[in-house]
Order: sequence, then structure tokens, then C-alpha cells
Amino acid sequence: MSQLKYRFIPEGPFHNIVTPVAVALIDYEDVLACGISCREACERVAAQHEGPVAINVWDLKNAVTTTSDGIMIDGSIVAMASGDYGRINGEFGYAEMLEIPWDSEEAKTLIAEEPHLRQWTENYPGRRLLMHPKDLKLPVHQATITGRAGNNNSATEIMHYITMLELLMPLVGQMEMLRDGDVVLGRTGGVISVGIGMVVAEEYGRIVPHRQFPTGDTAHGSGQYAQTLKAHIPIIAGDKRALARYIIRALEIGMVPGRDIGASPAVVSVARHLGAPVAGDRITDRAYVELESVGFSRQWVGGSAEPLTAEEIVARAREIIPGVDGPEYYSAPDILEVRFA
Repeated sequence: MSQLKYRFIPEGPFHNIVTPVAVALIDYEDVLACGISCREACERVAAQHEGPVAINVWDLKNAVTTTSDGIMIDGSIVAMASGDYGRINGEFGYAEMLEIPWDSEEAKTLIAEEPHLRQWTENYPGRRLLMHPKDLKLPVHQATITGRAGNNNSATEIMHYITMLELLMPLVGQMEMLRDGDVVLGRTGGVISVGIGMVVAEEYGRIVPHRQFPTGDTAHGSGQYAQTLKAHIPIIAGDKRALARYIIRALEIGMVPGRDIGASPAVVSVARHLGAPVAGDRITDRAYVELESVGFSRQWVGGSAEPLTAEEIVARAREIIPGVDGPEYYSAPDILEVRFA
């Protein structure tokens, strides 16, 4: 039987953060090489761990998905699972992500109705779009649950259901770990806490489905308190240089923050230096209250910054893109353990 490779983060103290449950990341190509299904792959990994573990399977070759603020990336989670005591709950512990095939009628409809999906046609034509979990048994949080392990918000927020400790793992960070790239560890902080709420309207949104909030609005609606919602939670994110590349790629084909993509502090910060337009008039008053609570005023959103080339923005991304308190930067191969199941 072929051995399945995966990258592993242990539960407990991990460099400058504490992870509430263990995390296993699997490349879908390795699943195919073993000749097994995604569920079998997750079960193999879960069987190796007595403690709680969140398990994500990624297609980095043929899929795309979007971040909560509508930035499209060249990879997607295809399946997510939660394991505990060596097993995955048969009803609530595993879910596969909803696929929108490139050449389907539904794809054509979504592209016509959701402006940010022009990134799909222009930057990633032919790839399949994978979004939130399909056939999910849980009504909220887009989550899988087994015992103490919760894999929430389409596998980007992980929770221990006894201690209630959490970990944020944004998509770009997970991809950087699988691609042996660079990551940043720290506390989420107020800026990202606010930024998470600046969602794009998506029918199949991984965090907020059914276009509940128009682009330019906030999904939090928490005013001054939005900055506190996730600020204390540890985070493993992609190096800001990797995030900058994806934001720039969206802006360069004409995506406008506030109109087509979410007006998160990260997106607007890059847009200001690139000289890309921002639809400040499309950002709602309640979204501005949250942005202003972490130092990003209407004047800032509507203003400009030092003009920089795309290459210069990437090189200086750690100073340009705000967010992550107490950051420490690592090369993923230096901190992740490679295991086989």
C-alpha cells in the first residue's frame, strides 16, 4: 500500500503561538498517487492521531477558489475533515467542497452575476471552481466536527470544542505550507479581525453564502467591537509577499475594491500604492465605522500612497499590508513536519 504524504502541525505550543488542535494538510496529487479517495486519505491521517486533528485536502493544480474578500487564488481545498481518537465522525466529520466546473451553465450564470469571478475567466481559465462544503449536515459555520475537533468556516478556522481555543489559517497560508513557501505566525490582531468582515457577495461563499452582504458592506456589523472579534486568536498566514501577488493580479485586470472585491485593509493598501481605483462611495457607513476603528478613515480609503510598481509592492509587502500582531516569519519546511499515513 502506497504511503500518503502530509504536512503536520502539532497541537499545543508551536513557535510563538499555541495551536488548539493538530492540523494535517494533504496535496490532492498525493491522494491520486495512492489510488484512494479523499475520504480514505482523511481517515488514514485521523487513524494516526489519538488527539483532535483538522485535516484539509488541497488541489493546487487544477482548482481555484476565492478569499473572503473576493481575491481568487490558484488552488482550493477539495475536502475537509475533523478527527479525534483516531476516527472521523460518520455524519458530521467529513465534507467535500462544492465544485463549479469551468464549462458548466452554472459557471456562466455565476460569472454574469458575480463581478469578481472575472478573475476566473481572465487569470485562471479552464480551472474548476471549488467553494463551500456541499451536502453539509451542519446548518452554520460551514464546519466539520468530530469529538473535540472543529474545522470551521470552510477549513480556515480551527477550534477545540472543549477548551474553545481557536486558530485562524487563511487560504494563502495553507497553500504556502503545501508549496514549501513562507509563512507568518502571530496573533490575528484588530486589522485582520476587521478585514475578515469585508466580504464579497457570493452565492457559494466559503464563510458567508447566499450573497447575504453586498460587496462594500461588512458581514460583522459590530462597529467598534469588530476589531476585537478575532484579535486574540493565533494565526498562521501566508507571507504578505504571497498575498500581495494575488491582490495585484486581481487589481491589474480591473477589480475595484468596494465594488467588485471586498475593501479590506490589505486590498486597499495595495490598491493605493498601485494607483488602482477604490470605490469608496460603495463602502457602507457601517463598514467605514469598522475600518476607522483600526485607523483606516474615509480619507485614507479615498487617498493615494507612494506610487510603486507591482514588483516593489511585493518586495515591501510586509510594511505595506497591515495585520498580524507580533509576527514571526518562517520558511514552511523549517517548521512543518512531513509525515506519511
